[in-house]
Amino acid sequence: MTIPPEQAKAVLRQAWDDMIDTLQQARAAIDQPELMPAPASDRNLAEGYRYLMGFVHSAVERAFHEDPERPQFRNALSVITRATIDNADAIYFYAPIDGRKHYLIRARPGDSRHWRGEAALTKVPKAPHYVIFEANSGELSGDSGDLAEMRPGIKTQTGRLDCSSIKVDADGSFDILLAPEKPAGYRGNFISTMKVVKHPHPTNPDLPPERYASYITGRQLFNDWEFEEAIHFEITQLGAEGSQPPAYSAQRAAEEIRRCGELVRNQVHFWNAFWTIPMGSYGERPGTLPGLAFKRNAFNQINVASGATGGGMSTNLYAGGVFELEPDEALIIENRIRVQPHYVGFQLSNLWGESLDYANRIGSLNGQQMTADPDGVIRLVVAHRDPGVPNWLDTCGHREGFLAPRWAYSETPEPDQWPSISAKKVAFNELRQHLPASTGVVTPEQRRAQIALRQQHVQRRFRAF
Repeated sequence: MTIPPEQAKAVLRQAWDDMIDTLQQARAAIDQPELMPAPASDRNLAEGYRYLMGFVHSAVERAFHEDPERPQFRNALSVITRATIDNADAIYFYAPIDGRKHYLIRARPGDSRHWRGEAALTKVPKAPHYVIFEANSGELSGDSGDLAEMRPGIKTQTGRLDCSSIKVDADGSFDILLAPEKPAGYRGNFISTMKVVKHPHPTNPDLPPERYASYITGRQLFNDWEFEEAIHFEITQLGAEGSQPPAYSAQRAAEEIRRCGELVRNQVHFWNAFWTIPMGSYGERPGTLPGLAFKRNAFNQINVASGATGGGMSTNLYAGGVFELEPDEALIIENRIRVQPHYVGFQLSNLWGESLDYANRIGSLNGQQMTADPDGVIRLVVAHRDPGVPNWLDTCGHREGFLAPRWAYSETPEPDQWPSISAKKVAFNELRQHLPASTGVVTPEQRRAQIALRQQHVQRRFRAF
């Protein structure tokens, strides 16, 4: 609907002013104690503004460019929009959909034999180590700005498919059909976009039991940063090919302007509250999840991904903690794996949940980048300066930050087969006394080469063209 220019001007100005007010509410979450920000310091405050602007970046894409009729995959998180203790090995992708419609995803991943349990090719380009697609009803985690979105039944996963089950054609390509129901006789890759639930919606009991997906999301995980290459996905709503959106209008622009500010405010407020209350990052309090509070220089109990823990990749097992180290201290982490996962990774982040620098420094390590000791234990060292050992994780100068191990299984093993993880704080100058005698030495030149490879991969992974 078009409106007269003077009315359009007033509508848009008011929407803009509303957005600025909402962004100011987001900004308040950087330094107002009642909004539970990271502890105030020169660096935390500075990084808080960068963190905020990352949400502004993603909110512009989401508010102004989401179109379920003509969807496109975009980065949900990236090297410039880091949050939620993002996985440094991942491309997080998403596209808006209408779960009542049919969609087709097309891709050509390169050599993917490792998806089927075969030995991966070495020293040649290939598909990412692990890929997963997940269809979910409801908003993306944090969009509501309210911890109540973590209640069971608010969101529903309608279907998922990971690379262990993706059928790849002889030419190296694959398609995935998204639809409410699998067509009769269809034998290709399929993800359901509808699920019938047994219990009423917790806030809207009059909703029918059918839940339709509003987003298709997923991850591409990279293990071999030198040779694994990102996959380009295309998505089409079947029957909408060649269609065109309606002309832009002041009313629509006003809605999107307001949504942009709301997404930023809600995300920042939600995640501040999430780290503080359910995860107990600064001490347990009413609302902290039993057994899941982040401990200092230790880990909470390993848990499966769920809405109660902020979502996450549904095939992951997670654990978490907070490192707290003085300049002359280090943390030795021991990871024991009983059943080999598809993927294992370890990331550090600041207290906003921004992953620490994983291109120019070593803020993360994955299964290929880690070295296991002869007894099979993976021992990692978190320290402020390079101790010259293979599995060093660089605090990047942060005295405090989040510890985030991940293990991905297509089929979650029984709890007695889950990995275990522990940590011990030691004096930095006594570090090697606490490590096996077989622990190798990494020279400054080798470390520089390690970082150069990381820089090349991250630039390639997130290239804009």
